[in-house]
Parts: sequence; C-alpha cells; structure tokens
Amino acid sequence: MAMSFFDQFASPSYLGIPLIAIAIALPWVMYPTPSTRWINNRLITIQGWLINRFTNQLMLPLNVGGHKWALLLTSLMIFLITINMLGLLPYTFTPTTQLSLNMGFAVPLWLATVLIGMRNQPTVALGHLLPEGTPIPLIPILIIIETISLFIRPLALGVRLTANLTAGHLLIQLIATAVFVLLPMMPMVAILTATVLFLLTLLEVAVAMIQAYVFVLLLSLYLQENV
Repeated sequence: MAMSFFDQFASPSYLGIPLIAIAIALPWVMYPTPSTRWINNRLITIQGWLINRFTNQLMLPLNVGGHKWALLLTSLMIFLITINMLGLLPYTFTPTTQLSLNMGFAVPLWLATVLIGMRNQPTVALGHLLPEGTPIPLIPILIIIETISLFIRPLALGVRLTANLTAGHLLIQLIATAVFVLLPMMPMVAILTATVLFLLTLLEVAVAMIQAYVFVLLLSLYLQENV
C-alpha cells in the first residue's frame, strides 16, 4: 500500500515509450495564440495583461542588460505554473515532481547567470565570495563557505520545487484514501475529512503557483547579482 502512493510519480510510458515529452509539450497547446487584430477577445486580453504585469514586476529591479532575460523567465514562469496546475487534475502526471527535470531547468540557468557575471564584472562576481571587512583569519573559511553556498543554489532550486509538489500530492492522496476508508464506517468523520481535503486542494493550487513564481524570482535575483 505504501509503495502505491509513489506510483503517481513514476514517469508514464506506453509500449515502452516514455510519455513525459508529451506531458511537457501539452501545456503550450492550451494557450490561445494572440491574433493580429487590434481588438482581441477577453481571454487573450487577460492573458496579455497578466503576462505584462508579471514581466514588469520581475524586471523592475534589473538593469537594462537583464531585460534580455524577460522572454525566457516569463515563458518559464507560465510553463511551470501550467504544468503544476495540470498535475492537480485526477489521473494526470506532474513532470515537475521529477528532480531530474527541475535540475535540468535550474542548473543551466544558474550557470548562465554565473558566467554572465564572470564575463561582465569578474571583480564584483568574485567579491561576493568574501564579504567586506572580514577578519584575516576567517578569510579562507568564508571563501569555502560562500563557494559551497554558491554551488548549492541550483540544487536548492530543484529540490524546493520537487519537494513541495511531491509532499502536496502525497498528502492529498493520503487524505483522499482516508475519506474512502472512513465513509462506510464513520460518515460524519469522512465528511469532515473531505472538507479538510477540499481546503488542502485549494492550498495546493496556491502552492503550485507560488512555487513556480519563487523558482523564477530566485533566478532573477541571481541574475541581478551578476548584471
């Protein structure tokens, strides 16, 4: 029984062919394509307004050089939110519960911010490894600590997203199983448990959006340090 709870995180396959590529590509089909007309329908107008508001908020602390990342970060935000929200539907697979996928997003983007900093302002980038005014005996230790914290950043990005979504899905499945088990024996307790399940589902919807936003926001903060 305990092993079946984790079956939902297994990558689906059909005739030995992994279907994770379809699960990753499907969200882009769901968004309406903006038309060339001057007046759009309400859905496209709301979609454009939300994207513009998010992009402005994200690019506000960055200088002009960091604005080149606007398209990439905004697309990543929409992609993660869509995948996380679709994963809350029954009988669906959430690709972002796979640590390998999240690390595939986190490591190249983090490495790109570091390389940009080393190319554009190497003195400032290396200066982050040693805070100003550090006592001389503590310099080697602090350099090692800051270097380790620098390389932990992409791991923290991937693990945070994976752990939050995995924990939420497991908790929903556990409480849903408890509802079905308690329903024949204790209906009132089952109803109360179902209420908790409904509130938890609302919380998971918020977590799915917040974790995608935090992932992109931290990347923008790393970029802000290096541009």
